[in-house]
Amino acid sequence: MPKQLLDCPRGQSGVSMHRNDYGHALCMFLLLALAFSSTPGEARRSPAHAHAAGDSPQIRSNAVFVLDEGSSTVLLSRQAEVATPIASITKLMTALVVIGAQQPLDEVLQITDEDREHGRGAFSRLAVGTRLSRGDLLHVALMSSENRAAHALGRNYPGGLPTFVAAMNARARALGMSNARFVDPTGLSGENVASPADLSKLVIAASHEPTIQQYSTDELHAVRVGRRTLEFRNTDLLVRNPAWNIIVQKTGYITEAGKCLVMKALIGGRAIVIVLLDSFGKYTRVADAQRIRKWLEARPADGAVPGSV
Repeated sequence: MPKQLLDCPRGQSGVSMHRNDYGHALCMFLLLALAFSSTPGEARRSPAHAHAAGDSPQIRSNAVFVLDEGSSTVLLSRQAEVATPIASITKLMTALVVIGAQQPLDEVLQITDEDREHGRGAFSRLAVGTRLSRGDLLHVALMSSENRAAHALGRNYPGGLPTFVAAMNARARALGMSNARFVDPTGLSGENVASPADLSKLVIAASHEPTIQQYSTDELHAVRVGRRTLEFRNTDLLVRNPAWNIIVQKTGYITEAGKCLVMKALIGGRAIVIVLLDSFGKYTRVADAQRIRKWLEARPADGAVPGSV
């Protein structure tokens, strides 16, 4: 803070006191104006990620990364390089490995005891013995975060689950996800970690696969299990919102990760990648995404570049 603003005049007596009081009030006004002209943590941001006072939306998720894919411009960033548990965002990498292996999507696989997970968040609607195509399993894993489906996909990879996890980590390295580490295909393990910047690369890679685009953004999908038809719905409320044009998305939640949401969407004619991690409450991540979209729509493409204001 400039030293001259700290040297506020102090009153003495008579007319002199009145003038000095006026000067002191003016000084205090300037101090308050300066205090409110910056946001907490502004000093920690690099110039490339800075924003004008009051320009940034109020994001409540603990970690955020917003990228304009076309210009490679980081529009918002908080804890961008900090690795944290990512829950079912993991399933985007699971899908990339399955698609990359070119395994037939019409091959029928069976849910077994090996696919049963235990602990909080391990609920599944697919009973042991369920037989579904690889495509159906991938569909409900991406759209509804079906954990047994994701585990069965990894288990039926050539070489089994250990080889599948190794392929996940190899793909992460190939994408430049330097802080990422995977130990299972479901995301139920808190040891599956990545930074927001890492996940932006994963989202972009997933968005280039038409199958992942479709499966992750479908509102619902029905599968035949024995004599019953099971209907699965998308865990992301935004895919049903006509105001959004979402190309690929994934939600996630475990206690260690909090509520998570990643997506690539067309906003104002631009391909925007949004990563929101460790949100609290049921709707915070959705509300944060809405605030980001409205913030971007209120600015022309060239006006949203950090530091240009």
